[in-house]
Amino acid sequence: MREYRDDSPNGRQRGGINPPIMTANAMVSPIPTSQARTESPTAVSTMVRLVRESFAVVEPVSDQVGQFFYGMLFSITPSAREMFPANMQVQRSRLLRALVHVVQMVDRPEDLVPFLRQLGRDHRKFGVVSSHYEAVGMALIAAVKKFAGDHWTDEVERAWAEAYTIMARAMLDAAAADEGPAYWTAEIIDHERLGWDLAVVRLKPDYPLPYKPGQYVSVEVPQRPRLWRYFTPANAPRADGIVEFHIRGVENGWVSRSVVAHAKVGDKWRIGPPMGRIGVDRHAGRDVLMIAGGTGLAPMRAIIDDLAQWGENPRVHLFLGGRTRTDLYDLPYLRAVTATNPWLTVTAVVESEQDAAVHGLEHGTLADVVTRFGTWEERDILVSGSPSMIRSTVSRMLVAGTPLDRISYDPFTLD
Repeated sequence: MREYRDDSPNGRQRGGINPPIMTANAMVSPIPTSQARTESPTAVSTMVRLVRESFAVVEPVSDQVGQFFYGMLFSITPSAREMFPANMQVQRSRLLRALVHVVQMVDRPEDLVPFLRQLGRDHRKFGVVSSHYEAVGMALIAAVKKFAGDHWTDEVERAWAEAYTIMARAMLDAAAADEGPAYWTAEIIDHERLGWDLAVVRLKPDYPLPYKPGQYVSVEVPQRPRLWRYFTPANAPRADGIVEFHIRGVENGWVSRSVVAHAKVGDKWRIGPPMGRIGVDRHAGRDVLMIAGGTGLAPMRAIIDDLAQWGENPRVHLFLGGRTRTDLYDLPYLRAVTATNPWLTVTAVVESEQDAAVHGLEHGTLADVVTRFGTWEERDILVSGSPSMIRSTVSRMLVAGTPLDRISYDPFTLD
């Protein structure tokens, strides 16, 4: 659902505002968002249950599902193949992550609809039109049907058709309503290598990028064309427009490793519209807990950078974690900020017992240390890092008694 390309600098698609969405067997009329809201709770809960149960059946063979999906998509729309990277292995795994996230949120429209609208705006950079959504719907339902076996029924197919139609409707409406450019072009003005697997990259967009502190963006780099990846600016928006990214080369990370090792001053990047819901409302009257692992610090750093411009802020307690002391690469900067901003407290955490003893840091995982300090039920909680770190930390906090509605995190932040 992600890798459609727009070759014009500011390309937009206004056509196809109310497309039909096809299932594997038949055309299904789209369901406007307003109609979806007026359906009975029983009908919605039945749709949610059927989608989740059938997805649980195919999730163990997700690689095969992804492979079949893209084979079917390219059969329906052969011209789409050239819009995707040559190596489809990573793309298939990204499809599954997207599906898992949507399935998990399908009965929470207050969270899902804003997420889908952001995706719709982001997809404009690929030149998506209504026929692409139609083809994706056909391929997706055909793939789930093939691997669901006896669990697939006409009722399940209708549930998937309804769920996908709502998803496509939200994305297309948002894309049509967005007046901004489909993407921004930016040039690298500085590439600072902090280690063999870590670099700070600073770019100057041709036009200011209108992101909010804590949001992330999709990026395409010249070393890996058509492999768009999500990165988070590590600074608040500045008057000169410069955007800073902290990028670690992760295992099997085609884009992140190429940026760390091969990006250079003068390279031109394409940056998609800002996305994400991590942020701090200075006027909400609640203090904030931030939990960041490794380069998951980036959104927290951008928010702190923004808050530091104000005299009065909510109290912010940041837990920054890593395996060793070298993973806490930005700790000197954060300590300098705390020296002049009494509202900020930073607690550094390392899993290495030796590093903890030598440098006077907290020892353990972020999940261990954060819950050791309390349940934090009175604070708004922001979490950022690897998927495994987010899962373990949020799970431990819930067990400790932290309310779920206090916790925020974004699903797509890694290579």
